[in-house]
Amino acid sequence: PRSRSRSRLSPQISRPTRVSYLSFCIMFRTIAVLALVASATAFAPKASVRSGRQALKMSFESEIGAQPPLGFWDPLGLLKDADQDRFDRLRTVEVKHGRISMLAILGHLVTTSGTRLPGNIAYTGDLKFADIPTGLAAFSKIPVWGTVQLVGFIGFLEFGYAQIKEELEANCEAKMDEQGWDAAKKDSKR
Repeated sequence: PRSRSRSRLSPQISRPTRVSYLSFCIMFRTIAVLALVASATAFAPKASVRSGRQALKMSFESEIGAQPPLGFWDPLGLLKDADQDRFDRLRTVEVKHGRISMLAILGHLVTTSGTRLPGNIAYTGDLKFADIPTGLAAFSKIPVWGTVQLVGFIGFLEFGYAQIKEELEANCEAKMDEQGWDAAKKDSKR
């Protein structure tokens, strides 16, 4: 009886199947190594060819964030013919999206750990926060108008911030001047 249960749990692999499994493993490892080598070449330095036209463009190689081994990295060429204002706008958007991503991960970790708000998600019906799954599966349970409210609220925040952005920046600049910050310290905090 013992040999019968063992054969059901781990069936014997015939020799031809075992050989094909080994060749599959070797092939998979070879492909994985080749993929690693190919991805490493993406970080190899390129030969620098300077033309007369490049001297007229803005140089962002000395900006904060341009570090070895990549240096200044613009794979999509978004800053190909850009000026400082465009660079600053893209950097602001990048920082904002990074912060949103961090909050999203934090929210995912908190809800996956089982922490939920008490009560119902809507005034009508009996859908509790605890009944909503984590991640993108939550959109299958949230009512459509609830999703519309979420998107509308985010848009409201964006629009409101755009209206007071210059005033906030002026207030921050005044506070930095009041504290006696020099230009280098101000630039490091922007």
